[in-house]
Amino acid sequence: MDTKFKNALAEGLVDALGFVAGALFGGLAARALGFDFLNDASWGTASIAGILLVGLGAGLGKTAARKLLRRTPPDSAAPPRPAPPSSKKGRR
Repeated sequence: MDTKFKNALAEGLVDALGFVAGALFGGLAARALGFDFLNDASWGTASIAGILLVGLGAGLGKTAARKLLRRTPPDSAAPPRPAPPSSKKGRR
């Protein structure tokens, strides 16, 4: 497998996992807040709010997963930055 394919596969899997995890979190949050859209018989305000929370959670989960994938590890081989010169005037 070439690296382009591996990167695309990793990005797709991370997107899917983030989307599903975010949707589950949004659904649990909606249920905890009393917006149980699965057991409601009608399309009331509570059902719509619950569905919106699931969608919001899915979008945020996907975004967070992508940010974690794109995060660069700290470079431990980089030399330390020099300290800035002191600005003490009049001292010898």
